[in-house]
Formats: sequence, C-alpha cells, structure tokens
Amino acid sequence: MGQEITDSHFSPEDFQEFSRRLECETRLLMEWFADGVFPTGEAVGGFELEAWLVDDNARPTALNNELIKRLDDPLVVPELARFNLELNGEPQLLRAGGLSRMADELTQTWRRCQQAAGEMDGRLAMIGILPTVRRSDFSLANMSSMQRYQALDEQLARLRQGDSVQIDITGQDHLRFIHSDVMLEAATTSFQIHLKLDPASSGRFYNASKILAAPMVAISANSPSLFGSRLWDETRIPLFEQSVSVGDSLETKRVTMGTRYISDSIIECFQVNNDRYPVLLPRLMDEGGQLPHLCLHNGTIWRWNRPLLGFNEAGVPHLRLEHRVVPAGPSIIDSIANAAFFFGTVTALGKMVVPPEQRLPFEYVQSNFYRSAEKGLRADVVWLDGKAVSAVDLCRELLPLAEQGLEALGVEHQEADHWLGIIHGRLANGQNGASWQRAWVERHGNDSQGLTEAYLERQESGRPVHEWSV
Repeated sequence: MGQEITDSHFSPEDFQEFSRRLECETRLLMEWFADGVFPTGEAVGGFELEAWLVDDNARPTALNNELIKRLDDPLVVPELARFNLELNGEPQLLRAGGLSRMADELTQTWRRCQQAAGEMDGRLAMIGILPTVRRSDFSLANMSSMQRYQALDEQLARLRQGDSVQIDITGQDHLRFIHSDVMLEAATTSFQIHLKLDPASSGRFYNASKILAAPMVAISANSPSLFGSRLWDETRIPLFEQSVSVGDSLETKRVTMGTRYISDSIIECFQVNNDRYPVLLPRLMDEGGQLPHLCLHNGTIWRWNRPLLGFNEAGVPHLRLEHRVVPAGPSIIDSIANAAFFFGTVTALGKMVVPPEQRLPFEYVQSNFYRSAEKGLRADVVWLDGKAVSAVDLCRELLPLAEQGLEALGVEHQEADHWLGIIHGRLANGQNGASWQRAWVERHGNDSQGLTEAYLERQESGRPVHEWSV
C-alpha cells in the first residue's frame, strides 16, 4: 500500500534534508543486515490486486472514494485513478492450505467490493488494460484525492523538465502519442506477488525472480491492446515504463528490469536507490526506527522485481520481494495459480546447487522478458546454458520445478497439483488472457464494449481462462 503525504509542494531545503536522512537510513540498513537483525523463518506470501471500476456500459466509472468509504475495509485502498482500486491480502504462511486461504480471502474481498459497487450501479473488473478505456479518461480530473499522487505528477514533470510523456508502442498496430501527466500509469493494473525472504538467500531469490520474469509474463499476459490498437500481449509493460519515464538512461529508469544481477543480497538495491535515483517525494518525517525516508524513496522506484522493507508490530524488520510483472486477472483462480507457480519456481531456482544466474547471462534475462511481454506464449527465449526454447516449452519444463519448490515450502501435493494444474491447462491449449481477447476480437470484431462484457461474464463464472470459450 502506498504511503500518503501531507503536502505536494517542496522546497530545495526539503530535498537536501531528505537526501541526508535517506543516506543515514541506508547506512543503518546496511548495518542491520551485517549485524544479523533480520530474522529467518517460514516462507510467507501475499498479494496486491489492482482492479477497475466500470459502469453498465463497461466503461470506467470514478467511484473509488465512495466505494472505499462504504466498505470501510483497510485492505481496500485507492489507486492513482478514481476508477481503480487496490485489494490487499493478509500475509499467509506458504505451507499446507496457504494458497487456498489466499484464494478464499481474495474471493470474499472481491464479493464485498462487487456488492458495494453494485449498490452504486458499478461493478469490478480485473484485467491488465480495460478495452473500453479512452485517452480522455486519463485526465487529472480522474486522479484520486491523495496528495502523494498530485506530488508524484508534479515531481515527475520536474524531472522531465516539463516535457510531455512520449508513448510509442509497436505491435500488430503502431500506437504513438504524447500525454501531459502521470495518469497513463492508471491504465496498467497488476497482480503483485509478495514473498518474505530469508536474509542469507535474498540475493539468490532476487536473481531467480528476474530470471523467472519472462515465463511469468508469458503465461499470464492479459493486456493485448490499448485504445483499440493491437499491440503487445502484455502492453502494460511498455506502457508503464513509458508513462513514468524521466529520461533515456537505463541506470535511472523508474520502471526497470535492472541492468545486472545482484552479487550478494537484496540490500544492494537500497544502496543503488540512494546512489542513482533522484528523490521524487521529499516528505520529511519523524526519524524513528522504521527508516521512513528509505521506504518512501523505494516506493517511487517501480522495479519489475522490487525489494521491500517491512516491520512487524514489535518493530522487527523483514525483507520482502514484490514480483510486479503479472497483470490483473483474468480470474481469481488464475491469479492464485500464477502466485503458486511463482512461489514454487522461484524457490526451486533460488535453491539450485549451481545458481541459474551463472548459467544465463543477464542480457538474456532482459531480452527474454521483453520478448515474452510482446509475444506472450508465442515467444521464443533463451534458457540456461544458451538453450533456445519456446515460452510454452519453457513453462512446461518449469512446472516440475514449481511442484518441487511448493513441496519444499510445505504445500501439500494435492494443493500444489490443483493450482499448478491451472497453469498446465493454459499451456495445453495456449490460452491465457491475451490470447483469449485476441481470439474474441478475431471472431466478433473490434467491439470494445462487447469484448469487455464477454470477459466480465466469464470472469464471474469462476472458471479459469483456459476454459473460456470465444
């Protein structure tokens, strides 16, 4: 969940003092890690689901503030646009029943949100990019009423030196236009997967999550178009990167896969944050033991695999990994299956005797990721030891690893088999959310409302996407 701030206007002195505090907190974090302050323990997983609010015409409707007040649920919070929501889950121990508890909790939260939305003549949609959304929807009038969003827009514009946002995406069609503010980020809704890390293995798991990004985006792609243009299978990836771009430097891209593996621990990312990334939101806070300036700064750098620092009620810190490559939807069962595949495979890769990062140069991690975002399950990628393979065959190869990883975590075989069976079904017929949307348009024509209505009908059926008809 994002941190709110109290003001959107900052002075040069605010930036200077924030930077000083950020440097101090970064040094303190390094000391904590060296001194063994971070505990070890059982694996814990979680999620954040970003969703759309739509009206009777399947168009975005700006109701999030009213719905959140009606729900009064701390796990349901605003997103950047007033037609988006974020649904959070309580952390779950990744052992027997953990994945099913995630699914049950998300189902209950989703039903409460749907009921509340229905009382206001609205409904919810979980989809990477809503087919019916228009450029005119991304106006500042539709920005959620939180100071941090206004401040974020102002500060990104400052770093761009007043230049417009340039969007240029080529797929089957070519979409190119300019936009004046941060609101296009609201078009890119995701299902973010969280995993608590042991400090000693955090580097291995972080590198494994980068390696896994390509197959994850291939199996889960659900954003094949924008404003009626047929683009990447996961158009959300280039759109998010371009919507908050502040320059061409790979070293300081705010949304990035990164430029290399980390060498030791995930803590290295926080040092990079301090050294390379200009401060966006220099809100000065009470300096306590929970490193507030470090956490706020980290929240303005949207790595596709992002390190997070959290604290329990006793103030004990922990490290988490946030895997951000997966889009929202197509259904709750698909979302939890994606999480199961990630938890199991990242665990197996992170515990391999020979680290996979020694067998796959990082340039292939980058190219695999963007190729998979563009082509989805039709992508060709490079795997360990230079092996050329299709995305479908790679995911099939990873399924036994995912099962091994889940069983190592303590997930029972029957439960692991259930959730991984959803992934197997997608691979068997080659149908994820993106390919279903493309197939529907090919059969019925480029009718964005009809596509969205058909999608929502199937989403609410409770069936996974590989069983959807067109």
